[in-house]
Amino acid sequence: MSQDLQARFSTIAGRQPDKPALSVRGQNTSYGQMDDTARRWARVITGRLGRPAQRVGIFGSRSAVSYTGTIASLYSGAAFVPLNPRFPADRTRRMIDLAGLDAIICDKLGTQQLAAVLEGMAEKPLILRPEEDYEVWLATAPRLEELPPLRPADVAYLLFTSGSTGLPKGVPITHANVCAYLEWASARYGIVPEDRFSQTFDQTFDLSVHDQFLCWENGASLYAMSPVELLAPARYIQCNDLTVWFSVPSVVAQMRKRKTLLPGALPTLRWSLFCGEPLPRASAEAWQEAAPNSIVENLYGPTELTIACCVHRWDPVSSPALCVNDMVSIGTPFPGLTAVLLDDHLNVVLPGGDGELCLCGAQTSPGYWNDEAKTAERFVRLDHGPVPGERYYRTGDRAIQLDNGEYACLGRTDHQVKVLGFRVELGEIEAVLQKDVRVVQAVAIGWPISEGTAQGIVAFVSGASLDVAALKETCRGSLADYMVPSAIHFVEEMPLNANGKVDRGVLAQRLAERVG
Repeated sequence: MSQDLQARFSTIAGRQPDKPALSVRGQNTSYGQMDDTARRWARVITGRLGRPAQRVGIFGSRSAVSYTGTIASLYSGAAFVPLNPRFPADRTRRMIDLAGLDAIICDKLGTQQLAAVLEGMAEKPLILRPEEDYEVWLATAPRLEELPPLRPADVAYLLFTSGSTGLPKGVPITHANVCAYLEWASARYGIVPEDRFSQTFDQTFDLSVHDQFLCWENGASLYAMSPVELLAPARYIQCNDLTVWFSVPSVVAQMRKRKTLLPGALPTLRWSLFCGEPLPRASAEAWQEAAPNSIVENLYGPTELTIACCVHRWDPVSSPALCVNDMVSIGTPFPGLTAVLLDDHLNVVLPGGDGELCLCGAQTSPGYWNDEAKTAERFVRLDHGPVPGERYYRTGDRAIQLDNGEYACLGRTDHQVKVLGFRVELGEIEAVLQKDVRVVQAVAIGWPISEGTAQGIVAFVSGASLDVAALKETCRGSLADYMVPSAIHFVEEMPLNANGKVDRGVLAQRLAERVG
């Protein structure tokens, strides 16, 4: 099979042009329609630029325009760069600057934010607003018949995650990286054209790439769920006869709390996949009862290892014994990937010990976008371990290896947390708070913790004459909504541990005492 996403989609579109590729709010788009439209948009982009594009932003959210725009960016020769209309304009502007976009394709939500995002930019990318400009010129745009060639080493997409310095951090994923993942997933899940995939993730979340391209390269149909539809997942699954489900475990936890996850309620599902957060044993058991015909799997993997890199298949009989702290095992690495546990000095830990989980193999990203220092810190070559001389990614997750060879996560080695599946560098939040000259120190922690994952962020600040309301407003203007602290507490002095560092455990204990 071809080693680029562009050719994989165009091939399947040529085979089954009339098959629905996408369903958004009850409106279907066929493979032929998506292919034809994407070729026209790509022709506009390459024609205006006078060359193939390098990077194209997709400024939209779970719309026909944003999904078609993803294909159009690939057809134009570019990597696609998802941008979220729900992020503050300042954050999106920084991403555009860091990515160096040639063009941006905007849906209706993106267009509403466009003026604020582009304000003050000296050089603006080419802008396509299909929902506004269609009748003006897109309707008559010719098709791009001969697509620019792509190589396996070319970047397929560029995603931005939270960064410890206060700036978003770019993670480029090559066509070779993502095709290696898709080949594993296609072989494992045996997707057929009759399958119907959920799309529960924003396109700025790398797990959305699994849904889109595993679905499309096998000729299946993608059902994009709006935030409102995600409030009642069982009803959506039932009404649309979904067969493949993929979400963060928090969705299951919310269904359990609302008592909407009933035994036998999801009979159409044949695959149920979870990733992005620890999967509680209770959630795995409840979902298996609700979807009795489904195989349930827990996947694990940071963005830098391309969507997911480890997997555990839930078995109601054997899996409970493998749970650690009532969380489901993350399983074993995919074929072709190698895992090792390292101590603080990058030495392999002794059997039975815990250490930082590091992996290498074909899914490993080239490094961070235009950041050699951060790349050198997190991507390391080892002259020892299972594959000497190989380049390993340090995940920052502390883990142990179980007796059966599977791995279980124990927490983070750094100041990252997962908030509802999103990876958050607490340092970025702290950097934003410290923009206020009156703030002496700022510390952010994930809080409250429920079933192994943070439900939000709480911050502590010290300083003089602090205006908590103004600090919150500063955060709203610079951070994604899931990163904005739900509360900011003033402290005279930060508690310190024996090493003179801020004792985050003491701050968490203070929050627990407030609740108690």
